[in-house]
Amino acid sequence: MSSTQLKVTLPVQLYDYVQARTQRFGLTMSAYLKHLILEDVKDMEIPEFTMSQSTEETALKALKEFRSGKTKTVRSVDDFVNSL
Repeated sequence: MSSTQLKVTLPVQLYDYVQARTQRFGLTMSAYLKHLILEDVKDMEIPEFTMSQSTEETALKALKEFRSGKTKTVRSVDDFVNSL
């Protein structure tokens, strides 16, 4: 899953309250806020989006190459880069 960075502006009092909660639970502010968001959306259905024609063609080509044995398993990025 890819990630997106989020910037949040809070009133000082709210920030102090949240900071106290994070310290109480031994979490970073980021981890605490991520937990709150995940708790809020855990019962929601995740929407599904249709791929573009181009993306679908690329994915099907990659799947075909995988099934025909044209792909490699990469266990270490360093080893892979060194083998190029």
